[in-house]
Amino acid sequence: MARTGHYDRADGERPVPWRRRNSRARPLACAAGASLALALTLFATAVAADDEAVAATEPAIVFIADTLTYDSTVRVVHASGHVQANRNGRTLVADEVSYDEVNDRATARGNVSLLEPTGEVIFADEVELTGDLKEGVIENLRAVLSDGARLAAANAERSGGNVTSAHRAVYSPCLSCPDDPERPLIWQVKAVKVVHDQQDKIIEFYEAQLEIADVPVFWLPYFYTPDPTVERKSGFLIPTFGSSNDLGFFAQVPYFWAISPHEDVTITPWLMTQEGVLLEGQYRRALKQGSIRTHGMITNDSDGRTRGAIDSAILYDIDETWRAGLTAIRTTNSTFLRIYDDDDRRTLTSRAYAEAFGERNYFVANVYGFQGMDPDDQQDNIPWAAPWLDYSIRSRPDAIGGVTDVRLDALALTREDGLDTRRLSARGGWSLPQMGPLGDLYTLSATVWADGYNVNNLELSNSNERFDGSRGRLFPQAGLSWRLPLLRSGETVSQIIEPRAEVIAAPNYGNPDRIPNEDSQDFEFEYTNVFGMSRQPGLDRVEKGPRVNYGLNYEVFGNTSGSASVFVGQVYRFRDDNSFPNRSGLNTNVSDVVSAVQLSPSSYLDLVYSNRLNNDDLDPVRHELTTSAGVDALNASVSYVRLQGEPENDLPFREEVGFGLNTKLTRHWRSRVFGTRDLQGNGSWRSIGARLMYEDECFFFGTEFRRRDIDDGDVDASNTVFVRLGFKTLGDVGAGYKP
Repeated sequence: MARTGHYDRADGERPVPWRRRNSRARPLACAAGASLALALTLFATAVAADDEAVAATEPAIVFIADTLTYDSTVRVVHASGHVQANRNGRTLVADEVSYDEVNDRATARGNVSLLEPTGEVIFADEVELTGDLKEGVIENLRAVLSDGARLAAANAERSGGNVTSAHRAVYSPCLSCPDDPERPLIWQVKAVKVVHDQQDKIIEFYEAQLEIADVPVFWLPYFYTPDPTVERKSGFLIPTFGSSNDLGFFAQVPYFWAISPHEDVTITPWLMTQEGVLLEGQYRRALKQGSIRTHGMITNDSDGRTRGAIDSAILYDIDETWRAGLTAIRTTNSTFLRIYDDDDRRTLTSRAYAEAFGERNYFVANVYGFQGMDPDDQQDNIPWAAPWLDYSIRSRPDAIGGVTDVRLDALALTREDGLDTRRLSARGGWSLPQMGPLGDLYTLSATVWADGYNVNNLELSNSNERFDGSRGRLFPQAGLSWRLPLLRSGETVSQIIEPRAEVIAAPNYGNPDRIPNEDSQDFEFEYTNVFGMSRQPGLDRVEKGPRVNYGLNYEVFGNTSGSASVFVGQVYRFRDDNSFPNRSGLNTNVSDVVSAVQLSPSSYLDLVYSNRLNNDDLDPVRHELTTSAGVDALNASVSYVRLQGEPENDLPFREEVGFGLNTKLTRHWRSRVFGTRDLQGNGSWRSIGARLMYEDECFFFGTEFRRRDIDDGDVDASNTVFVRLGFKTLGDVGAGYKP
């Protein structure tokens, strides 16, 4: 027989008694072996003058239990056996619950747990709560937060439904070792008092002591950290410590400021023993259709010089077709980034752009700025590219299957001192692929390139004169390429052998002295560019004269796994082409021989080897090897480079070997050893280092040693040591002193 009644504890007045047939306690029992669910709906009321029940103002509290009794004399509800009490999204579970109607207090004992709407679960031996389950006293608290972190305390109080104050508390996200539960946790925080404020979404620690493996290592009178529901909150982040020859001992102490849900700032002072204080800052903002990021550093160094750098990026999607962006990076001097940011770039490139993507076309408008990082670079001689416009379109196949490509380009290069160049370029091409009777593939191609230049202060190579004026070029080409893939399938492997040839007809002109070479200087003849109408990397130089490109490719594929390939190629031209450097391998009638071998017999080994052999005596001009082998537990990589020098281009002979060894010692421990050794001169190490890392579900430790044995301007050979500690839920999100 179920009973319902009206209760009111919201205003603190005595509840209105319910209407009942008698005043004797009536026990209600379930049938043998079955659970009986009884619901007592408790409504808040206001006291009426005629002692009648009035409308409810609080949601119902629902009890579910094996056994439930109501003593009308003392107005107490007693539930036992798998008790659940639900109200306001909170659930109280216990072996036994007593509810005192007069005092609006619920007492729960035995396997008590309180489930919060936020996902937090509180366990206790005994709790005493108000009827709305929002306030009370908890004995022997054990709480699991929504991110899995754990909080234990001798006792605690709940207030307002959103603040838990725990006394003599221990906090840690670390799990106990399943094989040895008595083993100390990786780390934990012991505090005289811990307050979890779910409304302000912070966890505060008073008189806190950090312990690693039960060993006290740090004490703070107060600190706080965001609770697990917070992804971003202002505060100090975990600092980084280290030492280097250039800076001495240094410490980085970052402060994170969450300005809004989509905007933040990180300010990091660097404290150094051999240099002045450096201030580093980063600003980030997420836009509805883009993003903004700005990173800057500034310091007054030990020589009294103000030095710094800025690196910014903006990206904005205007619509489904257009987007615009900006990347800007500049520094006060060439070695600042190498000292403070370990950045070895030889050129800093800034760019502002707008681009449009079509189904078969593309347009981009650019402004480029460059800053040289070599000590000998003269910034006055480095150009600005403003503007640089580029448009390309590719047609659909025509009636006979041919495809037309068109590229339009406009560029203006301006220097403070030296050559200024304006260029207009139009390049059109048509290609028709066909299949022959043997399954061979033919492609007929024709192109016409038209370029116009206007220059100021162009230094002519044949004399000491300088040229100011305009110059044009019309350069037609035609080509026919052929390839015959021959396939043979076996029980274990499949093989493909493919001879290739390409005949190109082009005029023997196209690179006069009065056309400057701005973007076709960085050339390297290798196996990847044997075929094509032009091997020049830019538009300023064309590959002139008739020629034949030919090569042979052989591939083997395992039917289950593994593959290998070999390629050999060469170029024959009917006349010399002096537009290529003397040691490029392409400046004579018969080019050097280029080849490559790629091996991947299994997922545990990859090897790529390429070389270039002199066409006269097959002496090696260049060797390059990269390989990696191993599994996750042990993986090694080796690289080898040997390049013949080009004194006319200030490129010395180079031979070096690099290596890397990665190990995953256990589930949590990883290490890496790496280095690059110069095999010329005294055979010194250009760089060498070692890294050791530990990471589990609650803790990160990393340390690294790195030596760079290169003198570069005012940067001397140096040793650097880094140490990083991360306490998850404290360090990853951000912890710190409350402002």
